[in-house]
Amino acid sequence: MNDEYVTEIDKEIGKVTRYSDMYPQPGNFSNVYEKGTKYYAIKDVSTDEAIAVEDGSGKYKKAVREKEYTYGNEDSPADKSSDMTATLLILSAITIFLIIFVLKKIKR
Repeated sequence: MNDEYVTEIDKEIGKVTRYSDMYPQPGNFSNVYEKGTKYYAIKDVSTDEAIAVEDGSGKYKKAVREKEYTYGNEDSPADKSSDMTATLLILSAITIFLIIFVLKKIKR
């Protein structure tokens, strides 16, 4: 986001579907604007370059696209959580295998 306001608004192209100032989220996520905040195309500007975000006062702030947003980089808590789940599943499987192996040896 920058401090530039735009007035040449085109059609509505979406809205914020998730808000979090703590962690990245998938989808139409914002860490600035509330869920439901609408965003619009700017006349004669590609949406790959910039969009306009309704700021709640009837004005539209220009949001310039600097790079593609990718949810799920290695620093996200969601990925760390799924890594931990996978590790626990592997450790559980190894533990179960060892228990079965020991029980079979004892029965002999």
